[in-house]
Amino acid sequence: MDNEKVFRMEYGKIYTLLLNKVVKKGRSKEELDEVIRWLTGYSQEELERLAGTQTGYGDFFRNAPCMNENRKLIRGAVCGVRVEEIEDPLMRDIRYLDKLADELAKGKEMSKILRS
Repeated sequence: MDNEKVFRMEYGKIYTLLLNKVVKKGRSKEELDEVIRWLTGYSQEELERLAGTQTGYGDFFRNAPCMNENRKLIRGAVCGVRVEEIEDPLMRDIRYLDKLADELAKGKEMSKILRS
């Protein structure tokens, strides 16, 4: 998929898809929000506000208050692509969230997901 197309997708729609994925596997909205806050530095209030807007997914990450430095410890494949090998930094950050949501849905412990 073209990166620009992904960057233009609405964060709120992506958030809903991620939420449905983790809830279906027995995890909670609170856990997903914790993962997103850890990765991006947004507050809970900011996440809730942004989910109700038409903010693009690329802008959501470009404007993140403080991307977690430990995100570089995230390894593995999403859609057959190793996240650590993605060249575009913005797309890599997007795929980091995909990978974290996958780990959450698979039942991984929160301390391991957050690289604590």
